[in-house]
Formats: sequence, structure tokens, C-alpha cells
Amino acid sequence: MSDFMQACIKANEEISQALKNGFDASWFEKTEVGAGGDVSTKLDLMAEAIFVKHLSSFGQIESEESGIIGEGEDTIIIDPIDGSSNALSLFPYFGTSVAKVNANGLLDAAIVCNLCNDDIFFSVEGKEVQQGKLFSQHYHTPYTVPYSEIGLFEKAYANTTLIKALHDEGLKFRAPGAIALSLAYAWTVKYVLFVGKFRIYDFAAGLALCEGLEVIVEEDYVIVSKEKKIAHKIEQLIKENSV
Repeated sequence: MSDFMQACIKANEEISQALKNGFDASWFEKTEVGAGGDVSTKLDLMAEAIFVKHLSSFGQIESEESGIIGEGEDTIIIDPIDGSSNALSLFPYFGTSVAKVNANGLLDAAIVCNLCNDDIFFSVEGKEVQQGKLFSQHYHTPYTVPYSEIGLFEKAYANTTLIKALHDEGLKFRAPGAIALSLAYAWTVKYVLFVGKFRIYDFAAGLALCEGLEVIVEEDYVIVSKEKKIAHKIEQLIKENSV
């Protein structure tokens, strides 16, 4: 395992341990609008500081919270807390997202971690995606489910017409609210769907972990599924129900 990946894992373990010790009251405080356009909280900034400590020696960091940090030939794109609103509501579906892009613009590494159950997913230089747990040295190819019951529809609340269309087709879904994390679980669920304006922080690492699945990326939607037929059916529904 590369030094960078080991540093990513150590950063996630430090954040995970901090959360296991209990949410500090100050983490709920809002600060200012971050580089990604959302209001940052002290929880986001706590996690960002840990990533900067562990990863700044590997290149320039581009964070959803503080924007560009440091310098270097490689760019490390981080979402310190993916699913911040969930975390600050103590709803257990949030994590972190890191992608490393080299000086030639190629993705070297991607890592997504679920801070609620310590699931970790990563890929290095296009190699097969691996899944494991924080605080463990055992990794394996991602779990998969041949007949998944549900999909994950991020930003479903903003797409009510499409919700009905999916329902009419029997395409059940949940809308958990952390897109990088949902993409990491694309191997197990029936599909992952995002409709709306998206940012690099949300997708850089998550999409890299979907290598080998059917992936459709357009300007205003992203669809991922183990089944090509399902992915293209959902795309058809989007086109038929666009407002």
C-alpha cells in the first residue's frame, strides 16, 4: 500500500476516533460559506485540519471548506465530511472523501470512508477497488448483492416528478444524503442516482470507486448501476420527466 493511502487511512482513523469520543458541542457551530458553496461548521474544519496534517506533504489540497491549501504538483481533493447535515443531526450516514490527481491530470488514488461503521473503500492507480474497515489490515473486493432491493437517490427531494416515475416502475430507493458514500455502496445497491448540479468534491473519489459498473455522467445527472438495463431505464425516465 502506498504512503499516501496509509496517510489517508490514518487521517480517517483519527477523525473516527474523535467522533467515537462524543460530539463536541463546538462542532455544531457554523462559521462561513466554504469553497464548495455550503456553510462550513467546526466539525467540517476539525476533519479538514486532520486531513491537512496527514496529507499536505503529498501535494496541494483542494478542500470543500477552505479551498486551496498549500502547494505541490499533485492535487488532493477532499470533502472532509461528506453528509455534514446528517452528522450534525446525529443521523448515522456520513463519511469522508479523498481523491488524488497527479500533475498530468490523472487520478492516482480515491478513498471514501463511512465514519459511522468504519467501512472504507479505495482504489489506487486504477487497480481493483478494495473494501475493508478502519483499524484493520484486511481488505477484499467490494461486497455485492445480485438482487438488490433498493437504489440510492441523492437530492430526491428536489425531483418530485422523477420520484413518482421511479415508484411507478417499482424502482425503490432511499435518499440518505451523502453522495460520495452512496457511490461507494453502488456495488451493493440496485442503483445510485443523483440529479442536479454537482461539484468535484462530491464526485471525484466516489465515481472512481465505480469502475466496472455501468456509469452514466451527464451535465445534470449521474447514474450508476450493476445492471446496464437499469441504468438506461432510469436515464429514459429522467428524459421523459425533465421539467
